Amino acid sequence: MGDWRVIRNAGTGDVVLARAKWCQDFWCHFRGLQFRRGLPEDEGLLFVFKRQGVAETSIHMFFVFFSIAAVWINEEGVVVDARLAKPWRPAYFPAQPARYLIEARPSLLERVAVGDRLSFDEQAPAPDA
Repeated sequence: MGDWRVIRNAGTGDVVLARAKWCQDFWCHFRGLQFRRGLPEDEGLLFVFKRQGVAETSIHMFFVFFSIAAVWINEEGVVVDARLAKPWRPAYFPAQPARYLIEARPSLLERVAVGDRLSFDEQAPAPDA
Protein backbone atom coordinates (compact mmCIF):
# COMPACT_ATOMS: atom_id res chain seq x y z
CA MET A 1 0.00 0.00 0.00
CA GLY A 2 1.14 3.54 -0.72
CA ASP A 3 1.94 6.10 1.93
CA TRP A 4 -0.92 8.52 1.18
CA ARG A 5 -4.69 8.26 0.95
CA VAL A 6 -7.57 10.41 -0.23
CA ILE A 7 -10.35 10.23 2.36
CA ARG A 8 -13.85 10.38 0.92
CA ASN A 9 -17.38 10.24 2.21
CA ALA A 10 -18.38 6.79 0.90
CA GLY A 11 -22.02 7.85 0.51
CA THR A 12 -21.48 11.00 -1.52
CA GLY A 13 -17.99 10.51 -2.96
CA ASP A 14 -17.00 13.95 -1.65
CA VAL A 15 -13.36 14.38 -0.67
CA VAL A 16 -13.14 15.14 3.05
CA LEU A 17 -9.32 15.17 3.16
CA ALA A 18 -7.18 15.32 0.01
CA ARG A 19 -3.93 13.97 1.51
CA ALA A 20 -3.74 11.71 4.54
CA LYS A 21 -0.47 10.03 5.44
CA TRP A 22 -1.01 6.30 6.14
CA CYS A 23 0.42 5.99 9.65
CA GLN A 24 0.68 2.36 10.72
CA ASP A 25 4.15 1.80 12.18
CA PHE A 26 5.44 2.53 15.67
CA TRP A 27 7.49 5.60 14.75
CA CYS A 28 4.69 7.30 12.85
CA HIS A 29 2.33 6.67 15.80
CA PHE A 30 4.97 7.89 18.26
CA ARG A 31 5.73 11.11 16.38
CA GLY A 32 2.23 12.02 15.20
CA LEU A 33 1.98 15.80 14.98
CA GLN A 34 4.31 16.48 17.92
CA PHE A 35 6.69 19.43 17.45
CA ARG A 36 5.10 20.53 14.18
CA ARG A 37 4.17 24.20 13.93
CA GLY A 38 1.33 23.71 11.48
CA LEU A 39 -0.32 21.52 8.90
CA PRO A 40 -1.60 22.29 5.40
CA GLU A 41 -5.37 22.67 5.22
CA ASP A 42 -5.82 19.63 2.95
CA GLU A 43 -3.39 17.29 4.74
CA GLY A 44 -3.45 15.07 7.81
CA LEU A 45 -2.50 11.74 9.33
CA LEU A 46 -4.53 8.54 9.13
CA PHE A 47 -3.55 6.32 12.05
CA VAL A 48 -4.16 2.60 11.63
CA PHE A 49 -4.29 0.52 14.82
CA LYS A 50 -3.82 -3.25 15.16
CA ARG A 51 -7.23 -3.73 16.73
CA GLN A 52 -10.39 -1.81 17.44
CA GLY A 53 -10.70 -0.27 20.88
CA VAL A 54 -11.03 2.84 23.00
CA ALA A 55 -7.77 2.99 24.99
CA GLU A 56 -5.68 1.86 22.00
CA THR A 57 -6.89 4.79 19.90
CA SER A 58 -6.63 7.50 22.55
CA ILE A 59 -4.38 10.50 21.91
CA HIS A 60 -2.54 13.12 23.91
CA MET A 61 -1.77 16.65 22.78
CA PHE A 62 1.56 17.18 24.55
CA PHE A 63 4.05 18.96 22.25
CA VAL A 64 1.31 19.67 19.68
CA PHE A 65 1.23 23.44 19.32
CA PHE A 66 -2.09 23.93 17.49
CA SER A 67 -5.65 22.62 17.71
CA ILE A 68 -6.61 19.71 15.48
CA ALA A 69 -9.64 17.72 14.43
CA ALA A 70 -9.58 14.17 15.81
CA VAL A 71 -11.93 11.81 13.96
CA TRP A 72 -12.25 8.19 15.11
CA ILE A 73 -13.50 5.53 12.68
CA ASN A 74 -14.47 1.91 13.37
CA GLU A 75 -13.53 -1.21 11.38
CA GLU A 76 -16.51 -0.71 9.07
CA GLY A 77 -15.37 2.80 8.13
CA VAL A 78 -18.07 4.55 10.17
CA VAL A 79 -17.17 7.71 12.10
CA VAL A 80 -17.79 6.96 15.79
CA ASP A 81 -16.52 10.24 17.27
CA ALA A 82 -15.20 13.60 16.08
CA ARG A 83 -13.97 16.47 18.19
CA LEU A 84 -11.63 19.41 18.46
CA ALA A 85 -8.41 18.49 20.30
CA LYS A 86 -6.58 21.42 21.90
CA PRO A 87 -2.84 21.77 22.52
CA TRP A 88 -1.26 20.40 25.67
CA ARG A 89 -4.30 18.40 26.81
CA PRO A 90 -3.44 15.08 28.48
CA ALA A 91 -5.90 12.74 26.75
CA TYR A 92 -8.75 12.33 24.31
CA PHE A 93 -10.64 9.03 24.00
CA PRO A 94 -13.24 8.07 21.40
CA ALA A 95 -16.84 7.66 22.58
CA GLN A 96 -16.95 4.19 20.98
CA PRO A 97 -14.29 1.66 19.92
CA ALA A 98 -12.34 2.71 16.84
CA ARG A 99 -9.71 1.21 14.54
CA TYR A 100 -8.64 4.36 12.68
CA LEU A 101 -7.98 7.96 13.64
CA ILE A 102 -7.64 11.01 11.43
CA GLU A 103 -5.74 14.04 12.71
CA ALA A 104 -6.09 17.14 10.55
CA ARG A 105 -6.89 20.86 10.63
CA PRO A 106 -10.04 21.78 12.62
CA SER A 107 -11.97 22.53 9.41
CA LEU A 108 -12.22 18.76 8.86
CA LEU A 109 -14.97 18.79 11.50
CA GLU A 110 -17.13 20.78 9.05
CA ARG A 111 -16.91 17.96 6.46
CA VAL A 112 -17.32 14.89 8.69
CA ALA A 113 -20.08 13.85 11.11
CA VAL A 114 -20.59 10.92 13.45
CA GLY A 115 -22.34 8.19 11.43
CA ASP A 116 -20.67 9.06 8.11
CA ARG A 117 -18.99 6.16 6.32
CA LEU A 118 -15.53 7.02 4.97
CA SER A 119 -13.27 5.33 2.42
CA PHE A 120 -9.49 5.54 2.16
CA ASP A 121 -8.47 5.57 -1.50
CA GLU A 122 -4.84 5.05 -2.40
CA GLN A 123 -3.21 8.16 -3.84
CA ALA A 124 -0.48 8.33 -6.47
CA PRO A 125 2.79 9.82 -5.22
CA ALA A 126 3.31 13.55 -5.72
CA PRO A 127 5.43 14.44 -8.79
CA ASP A 128 8.26 15.78 -6.59
CA ALA A 129 8.33 12.65 -4.37
